[in-house]
Amino acid sequence: MARDLGAAETFYGGVFGWEFRSTRLGEEFSVALSDGAPVAGIGALAPRLAVAVAWTPYFAVEDADVTAARIRERSATVAVGPLRFGTGRAALASDREGAVFGIWEGEVIPDWSVGKGGAPAWLELRTRNAFDAAIFYAEVLDWAGERPGCCQVSYEDDHVVLSHGGITVARLFGGAVEAAPDPQVRPRWHVHFRVLDVDETVETALRLGGTTMSSVQPSGNGRRVTLRDPDGGLFTVADSVE
Repeated sequence: MARDLGAAETFYGGVFGWEFRSTRLGEEFSVALSDGAPVAGIGALAPRLAVAVAWTPYFAVEDADVTAARIRERSATVAVGPLRFGTGRAALASDREGAVFGIWEGEVIPDWSVGKGGAPAWLELRTRNAFDAAIFYAEVLDWAGERPGCCQVSYEDDHVVLSHGGITVARLFGGAVEAAPDPQVRPRWHVHFRVLDVDETVETALRLGGTTMSSVQPSGNGRRVTLRDPDGGLFTVADSVE
């Protein structure tokens, strides 16, 4: 969600080479395309809403009401919805630690994926206890279930890995298995975008009004850096495959 849809399109179009198209969700929402494939959605915040600009993951569900009930039953929060929104129904929620996420019931744009091509490389949940979080999301979103199309959950090096069709789509980081949860962590979901050249991407982002929020750090077989767009939205770019 952005304060100014046109300004956000200019920034992310310049940084990632995305093109944009309107959708049936209305003129205040657009879909970003990379080489013709949908990779992200950007919506304009109503000026009266005191909501932080942020990238928020939305998880597709079969029944938004059932999912919202599961969230509440587990002492988490449904802040908005489920509400009718264009071609489907959506809700905005937060888990027990305060990390914000959305759910979506309805039509999903074909070829929209995470972990492939120019789509977001992966999502990352930074939380106090990754294993508690994994149980929460598994119960709410049917992760690691038996039905076709479910995501698979594994545990690697003290964090939780979520994969779909053999491709990593999310990683949940918290304290180590034997360690107490870190009280300094502010739980949140964070998005990583894959780029060809980290240095060139940083240079372009700075020229378009963005700022760097970290130094360039090693990541897998490449590097990554966290950036902030001119509206304040945080994201990370990486030239590696996790």
